[in-house]
Amino acid sequence: MRRGRFFFTLPLQECFYGGEICFRHCSSRQLLHESARDLSTRSSPASDPRGHLAGESAYFREAVARWHILPLSPADSISFFEGATTMQESIERAKVLIESLPYMQEFRNKTVVIKYGGHAMVDEHLKKQFALDVILMKHIGINPVIVHGGGPQINRFLERLDIKANYVEGMRVTDGETMDVVEMVLVGKVNKEIVGLINHCGGKAVGLSGRDGDLVCARKLQVNKAVADDAPPELIDLGRVGQVTRVNPSVLIGLKSEDFIPVIAPVGVGEDGQAYNINADLVAAAVAGQLKAEKLILLTDVEGVKDSDGTLLTTIRNEQIERLIADGTVAGGMIPKVRCCGEALASGVVKTHIVDGRVEHAILLEMFTREGVGTQIIE
Repeated sequence: MRRGRFFFTLPLQECFYGGEICFRHCSSRQLLHESARDLSTRSSPASDPRGHLAGESAYFREAVARWHILPLSPADSISFFEGATTMQESIERAKVLIESLPYMQEFRNKTVVIKYGGHAMVDEHLKKQFALDVILMKHIGINPVIVHGGGPQINRFLERLDIKANYVEGMRVTDGETMDVVEMVLVGKVNKEIVGLINHCGGKAVGLSGRDGDLVCARKLQVNKAVADDAPPELIDLGRVGQVTRVNPSVLIGLKSEDFIPVIAPVGVGEDGQAYNINADLVAAAVAGQLKAEKLILLTDVEGVKDSDGTLLTTIRNEQIERLIADGTVAGGMIPKVRCCGEALASGVVKTHIVDGRVEHAILLEMFTREGVGTQIIE
């Protein structure tokens, strides 16, 4: 047993009306898709401790018309589980609900930092699913914090401006002109699109860059490149590429108290007030460590870490990381991701996950099912 927990996928749809609950049958995909939007109309658990609202919302009225859901009152004799063919099916569905309760309680009021990137940021369907997943997490009492990338979007804009993108050791060389484009695209375009989508789907998101409130302080990244065995390493100038020196959590704490979902662009600020381009994975790890997050989840375009036979490694311990890098199991672009997970664990994050963002509802599946959809890295 990997985690000893299972949560979603629920074959139930719940709607709240007049202090009573009714359920209708729907597919797992429908539930995960629609529950987030449905839940987004309700008040937070803190202001609604019983978990339902008296009276009906505008969205409920729309749902009744759209889904043909009948309001349930004590006088009604309809089944709680409309669509069930047998009583046993209804009982099994009820068990799923009961089994979910301990995990809701476990993660309630916990912080989960999500690095949002890869295909999940490009595919329109996955973008909407991501927004709904985050809203659902917020409405069951989890505190999601999003840090996003945007490399492909930056490259497309640089091409339009006829500015060549240069890379050294896999990192973008960022001169002053390129930094202006990076900040414009990450902060002014990508960030606002994510915030707008979450808000459009019924959530409450606020966009930030690391420069806002000195949220992410940075210094110039120093990179040394080995030249020869008998020669000193060469110092590589990457321009305005930075590394995190400090995270100021006060802005995030304030947003949490007002039930907002922070969406952070990975642009830091130096002591000289200049902006620095920082790897989004590293920003996410630093934010998670500062917030002592329950989880750091990195969305990628691969299934996770695989061994030499191509088998997914569902669990890696922090102490194994350097050995797996040395023997080639962890290679290429996976090395910095695994190492930043290790750094996050050392900073107080409880668990880290490298998850396939191409899978629908990957975050919920990783958090609330036994099998998960990626590799977890733990102490």
